[in-house]
Parts: sequence; C-alpha cells; structure tokens
Amino acid sequence: MQTLSDATYRKIAALMHDAIGLSFGDGKKALVLSRLSQRVQRLGLGSFEAYLGLITSEQDGGEFQMAVDLLTTNETYFFREPRHFELLEQELIEQQPASLQVWSAASSFGDEAYSIAMLLSDLQQQGRIGSDWSILGTDISDRVLRSAVQAVYPRERLRFVSPQRLKRHCLRGEAESEGLVQMRDSLTQRVSFGQLNLCLPIEALGPFDVVFLRNVLIYFDADTKRAVVDRVLSQLRVGGLFFIGTAEGRAPCDTPLQALAPGVFRKLAGGER
Repeated sequence: MQTLSDATYRKIAALMHDAIGLSFGDGKKALVLSRLSQRVQRLGLGSFEAYLGLITSEQDGGEFQMAVDLLTTNETYFFREPRHFELLEQELIEQQPASLQVWSAASSFGDEAYSIAMLLSDLQQQGRIGSDWSILGTDISDRVLRSAVQAVYPRERLRFVSPQRLKRHCLRGEAESEGLVQMRDSLTQRVSFGQLNLCLPIEALGPFDVVFLRNVLIYFDADTKRAVVDRVLSQLRVGGLFFIGTAEGRAPCDTPLQALAPGVFRKLAGGER
C-alpha cells in the first residue's frame, strides 16, 4: 500500500473542502488512504503526491470526480429511519395534497428517492393524495447517480420493504433470481436524478413541498453546514417538511423552522418561531 504523508493528506483534504465542502479532520487520514490507495495503484502512479498532481490538473481526465466518488460515503438502504416515512405519511393523509414535489437532496444510489416513491404511489392508490407528484434526486457523485437511474438494487437493500409493497413496485424475473430487484416503470417515471454540488449556488429547482437532506451534514464543518442548509431550505415552500438524519441533531440554519420530531422540521414564514 502507498504511504500518505501528512502534508499531502492536508492538501487533499483542503482540495475536497474547497471544491465540495467535505471536511476531513486529522482523524480521517486512514479513511482517505484506504479509499484512494487502490486507485493510485491502478493508475500506475508511484505516490499520492503524483495522484494529487493529477486531480488538480486541468487535464485530469475526470479523475477528480472519481476521487469525489471514492471519498463520499454512500451507505444506504430502503426506508432508512422508518419513523420519518411514518411522519411523512401522517402529514400527507392529513393534508391530502392534490400535487406534491419532493426533493431527495443527497440521494446517493436512489434508495431514499424510490422509498418515497413507493409511499406516494400507495397513498395515491388509496386516494389520500392526488396523481400529480414527482421526486427529484440529486447527489455530488456521478457514479451513484448512474446507478440510481438504472433502478436495480440488491435484494438486501430492500430488507425493510414489506412483501406486499415489493410485489406492487418491483419487477420479478431474472434480476431477482440473482439477488437483484428492479423498480417498476410506474416508479421510475416519477423519479428523476441530476448532479448537484450543495456547496455552490442552487438554480431555482423548487419550490418543493418536502425536502430530505439526511446523513450528509456530518461530512461538513459548521460554517458549511449552515450555508448548505439555508441554501437547500430556500427551495422549500413555507409550511413544507424538512428531514435531516436523526443523529444530526438540530438543523443549523438562519431559516426559521419548527421542530416536529428528531430530524423533522416545518419551514416557517420569516419572523415566525
């Protein structure tokens, strides 16, 4: 395995912070080493210094994006933190909206976006919401977005999906026999994906009625967290629901929010508390 000097590690950490807001402290050197070392070897480079030179050059051949993909954690599965989906369902049953736009702002491989799609499809069939609904999933990683568009998942990632819901929303056949599950067209037609860096200004995407920004803030420093959350909340309508990871605590922002449950907030009009 290649060695990673402290000086080179600090330069890589600074590059990732400046470019996409990732915060790698002194305790993350081993993580960076483990995730990039095989790539350095595969490219036939003799050192991490050479790799740093490649990803900072104008002719990097897409290697900077590859480094981003390798360094961003994407552990996910369907209906992660189920209490959030229960609260969303309760809210929608109470409101019975005719139309609904949802943003999965750190969508990773799409597990979250398709979990939401399953829920909304079921509520539509029950007459609880209207038929005009859609979901946008965004992520910084090109690799995970390509996978999300394919909408094929290991069966293990759907371990918390009921057999009835699996039958309604997933295709059976050769993919399933290989331990894979394919989302039905009725879901994929409602979900779109696009690449987005949350640390840069966001063009008008919304307004959304619901925004999920879960389990990504832990990778940002305090200033970046606040900027990202306010930037994302600018795309959420007043009264809309905002979800972050339960373990991420309060949402650091200047936008007024009402806390509803751990990781769940409602956006308030300016000045309300």
